[in-house]
Amino acid sequence: MLALAVSAEAETFRFVDHDGTVHVTNAPTDPRYQRMELVSGTERGWLRLPIPDVPTPGVPVPDLRPFAREVREAAERHGVPEALVSAVIRVESGFNRHAVSRKGARGLMQLMPATASMLGVRDSFDARQNIDGGVRHLRGLIDRFGSDLKLALAAYNAGEQAVVNYRGIPPYPETRDYVTKVLGLFGPAAEPSPPAPVPRSFYRTETADGTITYTNVPPQPQPRGRL
Repeated sequence: MLALAVSAEAETFRFVDHDGTVHVTNAPTDPRYQRMELVSGTERGWLRLPIPDVPTPGVPVPDLRPFAREVREAAERHGVPEALVSAVIRVESGFNRHAVSRKGARGLMQLMPATASMLGVRDSFDARQNIDGGVRHLRGLIDRFGSDLKLALAAYNAGEQAVVNYRGIPPYPETRDYVTKVLGLFGPAAEPSPPAPVPRSFYRTETADGTITYTNVPPQPQPRGRL
């Protein structure tokens, strides 16, 4: 089990146990730990044509079915909406598990080699490993940025430190476009509409001694005296 509780600015150390368990910490207590460069986020530049966001006549829509089980299981395991995972995969790789960016990001969720290693992903082209690692990474970013989905997605694309440095979505056209595309595919659930304001009426009453009271409860009519 890999626990990621390392701040964006801390030095990170890693070692792989004899049983394959990956340990990552910012406070090494074992001489087997080695300092590593923490790389977060993904890179663009596909070695293929991009998948359009809106279905176009004559252009096939990516087929999620071959990876539906992996997406569902990872989403349930890490508490991330399945629709969000699918949206990220579509924007990241167009559901091409062999996709490689110019800078080396790999697989369905486009994990950089150092990020994949940090997450314990041994084969980024293995759909199950890649999706699980990517969703786990996304879950960590959602927690890191207080469930602000826009910031979490920006960090997935540009890296945590960029979001921290700019105190928001970095002013990179690619990152802003990325966040817009993913949220657009995710649907209304990504941007819940605020509840409609409840109309309220307030009533003012004044007693014989001059006391003024405001309340949202309508005053009861006073009984009339007998004639």
